[in-house]
This record gives sequence, structure tokens and C-alpha cells, in this order.
Amino acid sequence: MKRAIAVAVCISVFPLAAGPSAQKSHVPTTRPTPVLVELFTSEGCSDCPPADALLARLEEQQPISGAQIIALEEHVDYWDQQGWQDPFSSSQWTERQQRYASARRIQSIYTPQMVVNGRAEFVGSRERQARQEIHQALSQPAVEITLIPLTSTKRDTAQFKVSVGSLAGATPGDTAEVWLAITETSLRSSVTRGENAGRDLHHAAVVRALRKLGTGDRNKEPAYASEPFIKVDSGWNRQNIRAVAFVQENRSRRILGSAASAIEP
Repeated sequence: MKRAIAVAVCISVFPLAAGPSAQKSHVPTTRPTPVLVELFTSEGCSDCPPADALLARLEEQQPISGAQIIALEEHVDYWDQQGWQDPFSSSQWTERQQRYASARRIQSIYTPQMVVNGRAEFVGSRERQARQEIHQALSQPAVEITLIPLTSTKRDTAQFKVSVGSLAGATPGDTAEVWLAITETSLRSSVTRGENAGRDLHHAAVVRALRKLGTGDRNKEPAYASEPFIKVDSGWNRQNIRAVAFVQENRSRRILGSAASAIEP
């Protein structure tokens, strides 16, 4: 596990996933509850590939009954000066990781770090703990989010209809922010320098973009509704891209609800 010290909003680095005639019985099915699983990772960190692989397995295999695991793989940038610059890294993901550390009064940030529904954090390669926390998340009330792709006439944009249900379970006095992320799967890198030199790394749902859409109103239902456009970079493979909408409390960092969709109807 690699650590970096976080001070206020700055980072000082470093290192420290029947019979023919019988009538068929119809058993009602319950929609699985979305659980947002984030992984803060880096191609410059030798401890990260097992965590990247775990996140991919969790989303591909969906091993927790009753849960729809939605993955966000966020590549931090504080490893980029250690011999290999991660092509997917961004200071935005580092700042997001810092927000979690600040909310939990954690003195340092590290990779790989997994965060489940914004509530539980742990070393990202610990599969047993990941499964336990995802299962635990099912006991928490979830805000219903509708995310529907709309037809776009431009290849460099995607449009969605986003609607957020009642925020009755939101923390009084906190702000429920509505976010839209774009992820891409099947990405890989042949690393030539740094701790992972010589390795061919494969990734889960790498976050390509993350945008705040607005805030929900707990006195209204729907609490939020819009039809945002998102720019789609020409270098992204549209077949491997999907959108993730989620509601997150600004101070507590709790994820109240999430949903995922392909980018085209």
C-alpha cells in the first residue's frame, strides 16, 4: 500500500472491484440496488494492478446478490513524478480522494483505495472486505435515479435525461449534489518506466469525465431533473463508454443513489 500525506487542499507526496399442461408460476423480481464502488489508483503504483483487476471482476461478474455494482476507476496524479506518467491521471481525482480523507479525518491518502457508496474505505485489493461492504450497502436506503440516454445528432456529444427521486433520507443541513460521470472500459497500457515497468496493465471503468449537474431539493419530487449534454472525446471508444449518475452529499460524502446507462438509446 502506497501512502501520500494530505495537508489542507495540498498534497505532499509520497510514497510513504412440470408438466407441459401446468401453468408457469411467475415470481416477482426485485430490481438490484445500485452500489457505487470507487477505486483510487495509479499506473505508477505496483500495488494497484490487483485492485484494478478486482474492480473489473466485481463489475463484470456482479457477485453480490441484490446489488448492481457500478464501478468508477479514478487515476490520481501524485504518482506521475515517479518515473511513469499515467495517461488516465488527473488532479481532479486526487482532489476527490482528498475530500474523502477530509470528511473522515484521515491524515493521508493512498493507493489503491476503494470507497463503497462514499461511506466505507479500505485497501482496494481486499476482495473479502469489498464484498462485505457492498453487501452492507444494501441495508442503506437508496435514492431512486433515472438515467435515460437520448438521441444526439452530433458524434462528439451525448445527451441524457436525469431524474432524482425523493431525498427524504438525506442528511439535514447537507447539500445533495447531482453528478454525471463518463467511464470507458477495455483500456490498457504497456508501462515502460516506474514501479510497473514491463507490465501490460488492464483497467476497469476508467473515469474520463465528471461533471456536477446541480443540487437536489428535498422539498420537491423529483428532487432534480435535467437533460444535460456531455462532450465525447474523439479518442474514446463509444462502444465501451457509459454514463453514471449519482447523488452525493457535499459534507458527509455519502452516496445517496446511483444509476448507469450506455450513452446511446
